[in-house]
Amino acid sequence: MKKIATAALVALVLTACSSAEKQEKQAQDFAHNESGLVTAQRNAAVDCDPSNCDAAWALTKRYIEQHSNTPVTRADAVAIETDVPSSSGDAALSATRAAKGAGATLTLFAQCRNMYGPDGAQGKDYDECAGKIIKAQNGYVPFLRAHASGQ
Repeated sequence: MKKIATAALVALVLTACSSAEKQEKQAQDFAHNESGLVTAQRNAAVDCDPSNCDAAWALTKRYIEQHSNTPVTRADAVAIETDVPSSSGDAALSATRAAKGAGATLTLFAQCRNMYGPDGAQGKDYDECAGKIIKAQNGYVPFLRAHASGQ
């Protein structure tokens, strides 16, 4: 009996330690992904000039159509928006075209359903969503540069 109680106590202690280690790793991963999301958002903006803005804006719409889980619901001279994601873990992209001098700044945004919980805590689809958003935003400017002249 004493051996069983001792073994149970050891198992309980080891479970508590691994649980604490798991929570610490999750917190570190969350902080790392949040940093990656901030960087990706910064990377998802590009300036264009009058000679290439219209082409870059048309490519932005194409990029959104190719990378969003939801269809485009608005596309005009200043914004491109997709529908709100209906499924958990789906990414929706949007873009703005803000005048800057004679040209503009094009910025891609992304959001994902169930990425965050109450008070900005990590939601159930956070890891999947963060990966999708980081990939989409980090790929945006290279896509434009590969397909539009002067970018």
